[in-house]
Amino acid sequence: MNIKSALAATVSSVALMATTTMAFAQTDLNALYEAAKAEGQLTVIALPHDWCGYGAVIEAFKAKYPGITVNELNPDAGSADEIEAVKANKGNTGPQAPDVLDIGLSFGPSAKAEGLLQPYKVSTWDTIPDTAKDAEGYWYGDYYGVLSFLVNTDVVSKVPTSWADLKASDYANSVALAGDPRASNQAIQAVYAAGLAAGATDAADAGKKGLAYFAELNKAGNFVPVIGKAAAVAQGTTPIVVAWDYNALSWRDGFAGNPKAEVVVPTDSVVAGVYVQAISAYAPHPNAAKLWMEYLYSDEGQLGWLAGYCHPIRFNDLAANGKIPADLLAKLPPAEAYAKAVFPTLDEQAAAKTEITTNWDAVVGANVQ
Repeated sequence: MNIKSALAATVSSVALMATTTMAFAQTDLNALYEAAKAEGQLTVIALPHDWCGYGAVIEAFKAKYPGITVNELNPDAGSADEIEAVKANKGNTGPQAPDVLDIGLSFGPSAKAEGLLQPYKVSTWDTIPDTAKDAEGYWYGDYYGVLSFLVNTDVVSKVPTSWADLKASDYANSVALAGDPRASNQAIQAVYAAGLAAGATDAADAGKKGLAYFAELNKAGNFVPVIGKAAAVAQGTTPIVVAWDYNALSWRDGFAGNPKAEVVVPTDSVVAGVYVQAISAYAPHPNAAKLWMEYLYSDEGQLGWLAGYCHPIRFNDLAANGKIPADLLAKLPPAEAYAKAVFPTLDEQAAAKTEITTNWDAVVGANVQ
């Protein structure tokens, strides 16, 4: 875009000259804002307003940084659609070219390898776990869920607190997964988490031990081979469902107390599933994109996601520094429950997935549908 004043030109050039792999210091955010305002627009894609509180997050960004229009493309797009939008608009500086992406973890490295991303390290870079970011700044975890138990406490009087607890006779015909472990990532990760709780030493071993765990659960009659959903929990047909906590917490709220329900993060294994942010290598508004990232990874932006029950990647840092409001914490399992969260690498996920999907039928013998 044309720069409308000498001042805007100066600050824009300062922003553009900054090495993209380095974060703007806090004192440079004003300069970055002026450069972004000169561009005038930010184009996002695949951000439904009811996902992770994004509607409120976008409005808060616009209120904090007036003068930047947020152009929202295809809210219902998936990660693959986002990547295709970047590829299709490499030479396009118009409104159909996304500046920023919110994609599944596996899409970050592949998009980097294809040259579709540009590096940028936000000011809070050091508080993002190393296992949830690209060392060069091409992509970085934004929020995550952890595997949890949604428990109908009108039906289940003794609330389980660990994977080991679920094997007790108290939970006969009670436990379901929120997906088919032969196809669903959420369910695959649940089996992986159970394997870690059983003492696995690596990803393949976690797959094997997880399968053995569910075989035992199935033989005992505790496992219900259906895809667990909110309605099944509410009706008591599967009063315990293993699901990402942001789903479980949302379902709990949807019950409005009928039935009463609790969301439990198991004490013996806390496995996190991550989404990542990235800036398109062809972003028409690179400074607006960087400002958006700075906002999302600020305390304010992270708490915006938390309000939507998506666990911000900097949660442990925020909790350690007492920055999470009491009303938000009151809606969540205890903060210490998340302190042990592990973030499986892509290689670990692949190894566990192969083991679990290949051998579920032979080892567990439960046809989940």
